[in-house]
Amino acid sequence: MKFMLRTALMAATALTAASVTAAQAETTLNALFMAQAAYSEDDIRAMTAGYEAAHPDVKINLEFVPYEGLHDKTVLAQGAGGGYDVVLFDVIWPAEFATNNVLVDVSDKITPEMKAGVLPGAWTTVTYDGKAYGMPWILDTKYLFYNKAMLKKAGIETPPATWAELAADAQKIKDAGIVQYPIAWSWSQAEAAVCDYTTLLSAYGGDFIKDGKPDFQNGGGLEALKYMVASYTGGLTNPNSKEFLEEDVRNVFQNGDAAFALNWTYMYNLANDPAQSKVAGDVGVVPAPGVEGVSKASAVNGSMGLGVTTTSKHPSEAWDFITYMTSQPVQNQYAKLSLPIWASSYTDPAVTTGQEELLAAAGVGLAAMYPRPMTPHYQEMSMALQQAIQESLLGTSTPEDALKAAAENSGL
Repeated sequence: MKFMLRTALMAATALTAASVTAAQAETTLNALFMAQAAYSEDDIRAMTAGYEAAHPDVKINLEFVPYEGLHDKTVLAQGAGGGYDVVLFDVIWPAEFATNNVLVDVSDKITPEMKAGVLPGAWTTVTYDGKAYGMPWILDTKYLFYNKAMLKKAGIETPPATWAELAADAQKIKDAGIVQYPIAWSWSQAEAAVCDYTTLLSAYGGDFIKDGKPDFQNGGGLEALKYMVASYTGGLTNPNSKEFLEEDVRNVFQNGDAAFALNWTYMYNLANDPAQSKVAGDVGVVPAPGVEGVSKASAVNGSMGLGVTTTSKHPSEAWDFITYMTSQPVQNQYAKLSLPIWASSYTDPAVTTGQEELLAAAGVGLAAMYPRPMTPHYQEMSMALQQAIQESLLGTSTPEDALKAAAENSGL
């Protein structure tokens, strides 16, 4: 009896020790993602569940914040001694993050297969000064979405190919009483407004920086802001656009309260979903327009990457998770809200079926993506531009004076 009891106690002790060892062996990674646009929170959770199923010794803690909080959350966590192993970062941040040692240089981990398979333009998302600070993950630009039924009702046979045509078509739709404010934009005092401004700046052939100094206050940069103001004060743009972010634009458009909207890839399938959209089946998409004699199309580089923080205690596991999330099979499986970074994905039926119109627009838009400035002082420049846009829309400053002040406060 004593022998049996001793054996049972030994077995229980061994089992407890094994459990402790297993618990100690489990690696926990903290990952910071965005709570809007591109991949949905549900998609990211599903991707992560797939990774954890294949790696039972790794646990991923996911945190989602709005885009507007993503940058500061990353930086503050670093200052507090870490907290995140994997972070989602915007194309405009590598210069700052590299300068301030926020992200690990992973140049030596980029394999020949990655280099050959990923679209060349996608690499600009994660590189600075010749080094790679992560893997591109979200390949994105803004497109012009339009309501096919509204255009047909107004006698407009084809969507606008220039910004001047967009204004003329919007006026026709307004005059016909089809919708009061035909265009919706995301012009809140946030990065969203700078993305719309960048799209227009690229159409008008402008430059953010020339010879190391701000140049957006001249030429195409000035014309871009003048266009925004004219659309706003002329009653073609929904006046609430000055407070809208991208989700507001989507909601207005899919509710049938706008004929045109500038937004990211993710809106195409959501606005075409009859379960949540009143305009499903009538959603058209084309590249953002150009300017006659200057450009055929316009686009902003809104891509994002995944990187390993320099404070991560598990950099190898963090990189393994990133390579899974950015892998071609995973991206192809979840290609309805964000298009893949892999060139050969665009011939895969899993990606193309039902998205032919979007992919046709992407073929032009992704090739025309215009970068916001790659500078460690980007945050200062962006905030100055956001203020200039708001002041111009509200009429408290002229576009000329507002952009001149922004140039002086750009940090350059």
